[in-house]
Amino acid sequence: MTLSGEERHTLADEHAALRRVATLVASGATPEKVFGAVTEEVGRMLPVDFADLSRYESDGTITILATWGITQAVLPPGARPRLGGKNLSTLVAQTGASARIEDYADASGPIGAAVRGAGVRSVVGTPIIVDGHMWGMVAAGSSIDKPLPADAEARLASFTELLATAIANAESRGALARLAEEQAALRRVATLVARGAPQKEVFAAVIEEVGGLLPVFNASMARYEPDGTVTAVAAWGEAEIGFPAGSRWSPGGKNLITMVLETGRPARIDNYVDASGPIATAIHDMGVRSAVASPILVQGRLWGVIVAGSNLEQPLAPDTEARLASFTELVATAIANAESRAGLTHLAQEQTALRRVATLVARGMAQADLFRAVTEELGRLLAVDFAIMGRYEGDGTVTSVGGWGAAAARFPVGGRSKLEGENLVTIVLETGRPARVDDFAHASGPIGDVGRQSGFHSAIGAPIVVDGRTWGVMTVGSVLPKPRLPAGTETRLESFTELVATAIANAESHARLGRLAAEQAALRRVATLVAQGVPPEEVFAAVAEEVVQLLAVDFTHMGRYEGDGTVTVVASSGSTAETFRVGRRWNLGGRNLTTIVFETGRSARLDRYSDAFGALGAAGRELGIRSSVGTPILVEDRVWGVVTAGSTVEETLPTDLESRLENFTELAATAIANAQTRAELAASRARIVAATDESRRRIERDLHDGAQQRLVHAVIVLKLALRELADEDANARELLAEALGHAEQANSELRELAHGILPAALTRGGLRAGVEALLSRISLPVRTNVTAERLPPSVEATAYFIISEALTNVVKHAHATRAQVTARLERGELHVEIRDDGVGGAKGSHDSGLGGLRDRVSALEGRLGVVSPPDGGTSLRAQLPIADSTLTQDSSGQ
Repeated sequence: MTLSGEERHTLADEHAALRRVATLVASGATPEKVFGAVTEEVGRMLPVDFADLSRYESDGTITILATWGITQAVLPPGARPRLGGKNLSTLVAQTGASARIEDYADASGPIGAAVRGAGVRSVVGTPIIVDGHMWGMVAAGSSIDKPLPADAEARLASFTELLATAIANAESRGALARLAEEQAALRRVATLVARGAPQKEVFAAVIEEVGGLLPVFNASMARYEPDGTVTAVAAWGEAEIGFPAGSRWSPGGKNLITMVLETGRPARIDNYVDASGPIATAIHDMGVRSAVASPILVQGRLWGVIVAGSNLEQPLAPDTEARLASFTELVATAIANAESRAGLTHLAQEQTALRRVATLVARGMAQADLFRAVTEELGRLLAVDFAIMGRYEGDGTVTSVGGWGAAAARFPVGGRSKLEGENLVTIVLETGRPARVDDFAHASGPIGDVGRQSGFHSAIGAPIVVDGRTWGVMTVGSVLPKPRLPAGTETRLESFTELVATAIANAESHARLGRLAAEQAALRRVATLVAQGVPPEEVFAAVAEEVVQLLAVDFTHMGRYEGDGTVTVVASSGSTAETFRVGRRWNLGGRNLTTIVFETGRSARLDRYSDAFGALGAAGRELGIRSSVGTPILVEDRVWGVVTAGSTVEETLPTDLESRLENFTELAATAIANAQTRAELAASRARIVAATDESRRRIERDLHDGAQQRLVHAVIVLKLALRELADEDANARELLAEALGHAEQANSELRELAHGILPAALTRGGLRAGVEALLSRISLPVRTNVTAERLPPSVEATAYFIISEALTNVVKHAHATRAQVTARLERGELHVEIRDDGVGGAKGSHDSGLGGLRDRVSALEGRLGVVSPPDGGTSLRAQLPIADSTLTQDSSGQ
């Protein structure tokens, strides 16, 4: 191929330009000098109106490194526009290949707008590929309408290859130098760590090395505290003023220290304008524009963080976190070593103290002596100013049960404090977890006030958990001007609370076993009386006596609720027995335990009788009752009465007293129910005997006064008729007719009498046939739905009499226009229902015609009920078990 003169001249110029650039690269010229030379050579060689060289950044921007021509004013070196829109820089970034735009009139995005504003019409660009990744690009453009030469991209590519070599060489040299500096800094820190230098010295050295090695202007190290705060432990540069060692901060908002705390991973903020929270404000005031942070992990836990910041607009290099991590690993090693040495010493001391306490626990030492010994061991071991042990009470107070040091006089053993306000003892109770307070200035409530007045500075509390419940609290602390208690004190404290909990659990277990044995013996004595069927009054007296002896109360009363709003004392024992003597009647009402149990039907307690009122409340106050509990006596799901027990001393009654009292009320309820059952059984038997006798008398009366008299009359008339027939008297026919009438009437009366006993239709055809025969004699319209199945005779007879009695009442009393009878089998029971649309207001007492039916139904272990609202309509329902009735013999003689 033969080149023209102009083409040969252009090629020669290009080779000359490339040689000049290659010479700069080979001589090790700085990247900035090479970049400037390339853009100028490109601009003069193509020729174009502008040329620039830029580097792609990881944050979606592009940095202008060198420029030549008409775009110098809009995109000067150092400018960092954001990629996006339609423009050459974005197109090359997206495709990774050379590109051109022939008409920039439609260009968009920050870069497109700037280049278009400079008058550029057409552009070409070629990527710079360094070590396989796209590092940047070279672009050139023209302000005239004529497109750039077709080979412009290829000619640019010659320069980008040289640039890639220069960049790779420069980065390699820079990386080696930086690596050497970094290794030297790490060796210096590692030497301090290996020598076992104090933590403070290691921290200061690390921060100084970080500040000198990385391109930052401040650096700091902080430790995360158990209470959610963070303490600065070392600072360099501007951070010595804004974030000095020893200062304490509360994380929160958007800032690096909070981000690392929340994630446990390295983090960066490239623009601190959007950061928030107290820490962010301090860092922003120091002039920080961008920063990175790396966590300090000690034996798998997040101990603290190292932060390095820059005041330059350009974000810190992408590898800053990784370089920072090298130092955090050395810091973690130094911390672990120091903690290990301190831990071994602490562990030996702690094990010795724990062995001494464990020995006391194993010996079964009295709790008061054990608590005193534990608080003293704790105080001496943890080098604190005071140690206190408290027991949480059921009335919202805490009792001091052990004390040592400065607080022993302010919280004496036996002293009681109200759990109110914001203070350590209240926090532990509410959360059930260890807690700390490092500033008593804001503590409140009686406990907080005493602590503040005593000069308490820092304190830690751990719960004493016994059988899953928060039994009490162990508290240790320091007094001003001592420093705050160190991290890890909570864990050491918990070792002692576990031993204390074991001792308490053992003591409570022994007491519980003894108490259980005594309680079971008392319950057996009462249960024996119940089983023997002694009168309820004797059982009541025994219950009252056993409760006073067993439950360590001053008095016990048992009362029966009456229908007139009063309560009758049926048993009494203890200090108040004279006032609450058996048989005395009291009016309910006001605020007192007996009234509360009556109104709620549940167990209740009054821990303060000063607010009680009403007749019973006033009597309780006069007798000096301080606290009491009451449990209802439930007989067949209704509140029959109440058992109350109480104390006249200051101390609150045990929290489990209600449940223990309930065991006795159940026995009392059983005695009452047995007595009622026996009484009801006797009454039922009496009613059955009376009903049987009455039925016999009625049948005898009906036979004598009715059918028998008519048959006697018929016999006399027939004799007269025979005599008249013998005499052939004309009156014989009339006498025979009269005798026949009497005989027919007697027959009808005998049939009616038989219907009152049991109809033959029921015996032969079952319940449906019996009901149909019954309805044939009733004028009231009745709709029926009665099962056709044959049932046990006793069930059929009882169901028949229920329906017969109910319909008789409807006809006589209800003034109804219609009725409905239903009898269906459902889950092993016969459900019978008779409904009417009458006036309602019926009552189903034993004195009514339903009394006998109730007895029959009870004999089959069935249920009978009447619903008859006063606004109209009555429904009588019965459920008769089938299975239990199969073998039952019918008492009516079927």
